[in-house]
Amino acid sequence: MKAIIYKEISSFFSSPIGYLVIGVFLVMNGLFLWVFNGDFNIFDAGFASLDSFFLLAPWVLLFLVPAVTMKSFSEEKKMGTLELLVTKPISLQNIVLGKYIGVLALILIAVVPTFLYIITISRLGNPPGNLDIGSTIGSYVGLLFLILAYTAIGIFASTLSNNQIVAFIVAILLCFIFYYAFDALAILLNSYAIASFGMKAHFDSVARGILDTRDVLYFLSVTVFFLFCTVFNLKKEV
Repeated sequence: MKAIIYKEISSFFSSPIGYLVIGVFLVMNGLFLWVFNGDFNIFDAGFASLDSFFLLAPWVLLFLVPAVTMKSFSEEKKMGTLELLVTKPISLQNIVLGKYIGVLALILIAVVPTFLYIITISRLGNPPGNLDIGSTIGSYVGLLFLILAYTAIGIFASTLSNNQIVAFIVAILLCFIFYYAFDALAILLNSYAIASFGMKAHFDSVARGILDTRDVLYFLSVTVFFLFCTVFNLKKEV
């Protein structure tokens, strides 16, 4: 499995993809948070907080993660190397995990530079250091769980077609449904119970700085479910 993880990570950084993903994530967040006027602009908010970043990041990642995962198995199927891959002395589960961890590592590398936002916001506060660290840490933990689930969904979508664009669109659609659709439906029907099926309610809960077991179990369940579906789908094809 280590060889697959290394292969995935090295393939990202041996081509422009890895640098493009990191660059797009940082540039998109940077422009909306620090340059463009609007609801996400930190200067316009008038107080030292990273709330704007944690409102924006899930939507940027909703497109960015599928862009990275779309080739995971779609490319293998298109090139006819999937059958060769499964003949290696490694289980199908480990192949899926290897690709999953490889993609996950790239996305997490893209998130790490945003830690500089914490230092910047802290220094901009009045007085300096006037930043709710507990809430900020909770929001980053929530973002980590969100990335875990998004990546699993994207990996699963890549097994559905040998066309990377189809895999990209399906992954975006699934991520959108799980992140926002249940929340929108809950507002429409005025029912919190429906919102609890979506990621947004659980992400918002963790972002408040309270790590509830139900939120952790939800994200881990979604992640494991889609990884299981990935393995199941591949077993049908090889």
